[in-house]
Amino acid sequence: MYELTCGLVGRLRPGGVLSDLRLRAIVRGMETPDKTAAEAQSSDDSGAAESAPATSIATQSWERASADPTYRAAVVDLLGALAYGELAAFERLAEDAKLAPSLADKAELASMASAEFHHFEKLRERLARIDEDPTAAMEPFAEALDEFHRLTAPSDWLEGLIKAYVGDSIASDFYREVAARLDADTRALVLSVLDDTGHSSFAVEKVRAAIEADPRVGGRLALWARRLMGEALSQAQRVVADRDALSTMLVGGVADGFDLAEVGKMFSRITEAHTKRMAALGLAA
Repeated sequence: MYELTCGLVGRLRPGGVLSDLRLRAIVRGMETPDKTAAEAQSSDDSGAAESAPATSIATQSWERASADPTYRAAVVDLLGALAYGELAAFERLAEDAKLAPSLADKAELASMASAEFHHFEKLRERLARIDEDPTAAMEPFAEALDEFHRLTAPSDWLEGLIKAYVGDSIASDFYREVAARLDADTRALVLSVLDDTGHSSFAVEKVRAAIEADPRVGGRLALWARRLMGEALSQAQRVVADRDALSTMLVGGVADGFDLAEVGKMFSRITEAHTKRMAALGLAA
């Protein structure tokens, strides 16, 4: 579900929370991981993101935490972005199923698409339950995500698998990092909709088999994955930069946000996790 997690260079509004200097600092953190690729490959594989230390907001319920209007707005943004991402993932997987080389592969993708739609329904229901219009919450993110998918439409079955595997994983890493700073109720919801739908192991199996059958495929798919990585990180920048309440939370202006240095480290961890996934596919990062 890397729709949000996706396509584009962040646009900063005049007077927005993030200045050009701050965004450059974030980008430097994204481009220069704290660890080398080799170190990242050998580091603990148990999770993409390092858990944030438990702080006050993480122990609060939604009812208590949402009394802060800025925090509430940030969470509504987050849930709106996730909801549209899940809806777009459903559409993408259903479309990718048309490229499947076998009936069994088509059925597998259809099952994954169904799981993504169930995630969307959970997010839509939560937004309605807290008296927010789900459509209004999703609308600010629709154009960016749709543009991302337009720019990164796969040309074949394997590119579609790479896109889902790489992109969804990057987005999940980002939202897990953010979830560690949320109230207990919202955090549980976010983590539940980030559950792997089975696409990861399915994609790894199919891509590795294709490379073994024809090693020349690996070079093309590695270039495709690098392009997706750049587009996905650009999307993460825009999610942070375009929404004042969400960006304020991320850089520490409300709740248990990251400080500016930690934002850079967060993107470094996401980059390191990507290196591991590329290795799992048998591709160079």
